[in-house]
Amino acid sequence: MAESNFVDYVKIYCRSGKGGRGSTHMRRAKYVPNGGPDGGDGGRGGHIILRGNRNYWTLLHLKYDRHALAGHGASGSKNRSFGKDGEDKIIEVPCGTVVYNAETGEYLCDVTEHGQEVILLKGGRGGQGNWHFKTATRQAPRFAQPGEPMQEMTVILELKLLADVGLVGFPNAGKSTLLSAVSSAKPKIANYPFTTLEPNLGIVSYHDNKSFVMADIPGIIEGASAGKGLGLRFLRHIERNSLLLFMIPADSDDIRKEYDILLNELRTFNPEMLDKQRVLAITKSDMLDQELMDEIEPTLPENIPHIFISSISGLGISVLKDTLWTELNKDSNKIEAIVHRPKDKDALHQELKEMGEDKELNSGNEDAGNDIEDVEDLEDFEYEEEDWEEDDQ
Repeated sequence: MAESNFVDYVKIYCRSGKGGRGSTHMRRAKYVPNGGPDGGDGGRGGHIILRGNRNYWTLLHLKYDRHALAGHGASGSKNRSFGKDGEDKIIEVPCGTVVYNAETGEYLCDVTEHGQEVILLKGGRGGQGNWHFKTATRQAPRFAQPGEPMQEMTVILELKLLADVGLVGFPNAGKSTLLSAVSSAKPKIANYPFTTLEPNLGIVSYHDNKSFVMADIPGIIEGASAGKGLGLRFLRHIERNSLLLFMIPADSDDIRKEYDILLNELRTFNPEMLDKQRVLAITKSDMLDQELMDEIEPTLPENIPHIFISSISGLGISVLKDTLWTELNKDSNKIEAIVHRPKDKDALHQELKEMGEDKELNSGNEDAGNDIEDVEDLEDFEYEEEDWEEDDQ
């Protein structure tokens, strides 16, 4: 991973803007006796906004820009002039990004579509000027409403790739070879375990200009849930897939046993993944004749389609595409919104440590307070919902 630009996990510090304070200005003009209060409202603080962008492939751009700070709202001024709203901070993220609170593990939001915007932290509302508080018995109020304070939070951004078919298998099962054979993707292929160290996506062409997206992730092994091999880190990338293609080599000692091991690792990671439609591909089948295929077939798992394929010779590839397309378009196999579970606090700290994201992120800004005018009665001012006018901000 040291040589890779693929970043799917990053922790950043976010801070919205504080609202500008209302003005306590009193009108003083020639020939206008008792001009009265005319202090304007403060501007709204800037929001922290996440925006989906299909042109981004990873979270690499956030790895070196870990502080997202929105602008503060300006204070109101005389003649009922409103303060300027603070500048929003827009964070572009790849589609499929999930956000968690880095302190509590709470799930916050999910960005899945291009152009989708989610307000992660709202800016503080601007304070009302003193002219709002003029009454028949208090015609010259010398106080105004302070702006709402800013919000701050350290968050974890996780990328979960959007694809139709996810490849699941042990190292050297032929996943990358299949992806290179059916798409224009060029993943690294070699004859040693864990050749694939990062997920790869490929667009598989089908008849009549149709296509679907296939995702290849690093191989998993028995005990991956306990941290063996590359662990379960990359399984998040097939959580969104509507179909899982299990790939087991034809020269395996026990195909059924390997299938059960893979299934158990998925169950450990997220039990909901077992509800997805599954297809089994027996790879490297160019070494088998029809008699051997007939002997193996009764030992295969029941109730799931299976195909003998060879990415090198092309055996069964066309049938595999047909099967995948049929399964993808079944009414019972439509992608449903996945439920993002909160992270356990203890597991979260361990996860951050493993990902190298356990360092504290400070705001790096001394201006963390809220500007408040030193005027009488201000310290005892109580915020009431009806005192705020959202439409005026």
